[in-house]
Amino acid sequence: MSNRDTYMPGSAAGAEVRKDGDKWTLVLVRELGHSPEKVWTALTDPASLREWAPFDADRSLGTVGPVTLSTVGAPTPQVSETRVTRADAPSLLEYRWGDNDMRWQLEPVGGGTRLTLWHNIDRGFIAMGAAGWHICLDVLDRLVGGDPIGRIVGGEAMKFGWPRLNTEYTKQFGL
Repeated sequence: MSNRDTYMPGSAAGAEVRKDGDKWTLVLVRELGHSPEKVWTALTDPASLREWAPFDADRSLGTVGPVTLSTVGAPTPQVSETRVTRADAPSLLEYRWGDNDMRWQLEPVGGGTRLTLWHNIDRGFIAMGAAGWHICLDVLDRLVGGDPIGRIVGGEAMKFGWPRLNTEYTKQFGL
């Protein structure tokens, strides 16, 4: 039995929704037991992204400039020509994914990192996004910790607690 066979996410936690005018932002906070430098590599390196993220990148996200992001596991694949607008290693990464702004902040905490993700997302998809990112961040944590279980996205996430998380986040956010 592999580590993947026994993976099941914990309960919804460390998330909130902010509204500014018509704009909705999902904010997820996760404490990771790894250095900001290791987490930064997982957030920016295309080979690392292929192990945990819901998209592939055609180059490193670690420098400002154009990048192509391609969804993985989506019913209809989407390719986004976008731009990394800020890449301050190992603390702040900003880019657009489709029509959504993404901001990743890494702060050293004890011997690890507090990762905060801001993702502008349509209100109708915010709980779904929270559930998906919850699983992705669990997989990222395992990858950086040397215990990779492989990317869990799209329909495959249904086998790993995504429906339960979606329900929990929907209740938590009052949607």
